[in-house]
Amino acid sequence: MSTVSTSDWHPFPPRRTSSTSSSRSPSPSPAPRQPLSPTTSRSTYRPKPFDIPIYFYPSGIYSLSAIAIRAFLLGSAFATSLLLAFHFRSKYPQLSLFITALSLFHFLEFWTTAAYNTRKAKVSSYLLINNGMAYNLAHSAAFMEGVVEWLIARSLAMVHAGTNFSHLVAYRKEEDHVLVKTGIYRYLRHPSYFGFFWWGLGTQIMLGNPVCFVGYMVVLWKFFSARVRGEEELLVDFFEDEYQEYRARTPTLIPFIR
Repeated sequence: MSTVSTSDWHPFPPRRTSSTSSSRSPSPSPAPRQPLSPTTSRSTYRPKPFDIPIYFYPSGIYSLSAIAIRAFLLGSAFATSLLLAFHFRSKYPQLSLFITALSLFHFLEFWTTAAYNTRKAKVSSYLLINNGMAYNLAHSAAFMEGVVEWLIARSLAMVHAGTNFSHLVAYRKEEDHVLVKTGIYRYLRHPSYFGFFWWGLGTQIMLGNPVCFVGYMVVLWKFFSARVRGEEELLVDFFEDEYQEYRARTPTLIPFIR
């Protein structure tokens, strides 16, 4: 049996060298590290400029300027309408609150997308003009309906009636009490009731409340039906044939109230 000399054994065999070299050449010693000069210190380091993607520029779908101006306008609309709602709180705050809710909705559409789905947070995420023609027409119609039914119909009723208008039913005829048949009263017999009835239903359509819409319709119709019937009995007593002729030719435009 052959034996291995202990002088030939090593736990880590020597690294193989090239066949052309008989021994490993010594590695060059590293050059000494030079200290940083003041001109090459870290405090004066300037990063290299980088190119901003084109879609962040004003014409891009992620335009930073377009996002900023929309946020500013929505915030201004929110604050202004909220202040107007507070100012007109005893008269007609609902139209201003509608603008408040609408501006907050569109801002949150973008903010929520930016916070939780950042890659898709584009200028169009505000959904201001790109949510379909039906959507834009619905909100435009809701705003105009609020203006017409409340601000115009009810306000004109109070203007044209003048001293003959009262928030409470008059059970006694005043000396200066006359039957107003001009202005908006030429086309509507009870324009203030017309405005409040349709405005009330419009608010529930705006809020998307089908149950309350039916409830409002029933409650408002019962209230104005009884109110009109009671008022007109008094008006017939006050103005007799003049009011009966006026009632015969002038509608209320409230369903089933003639």
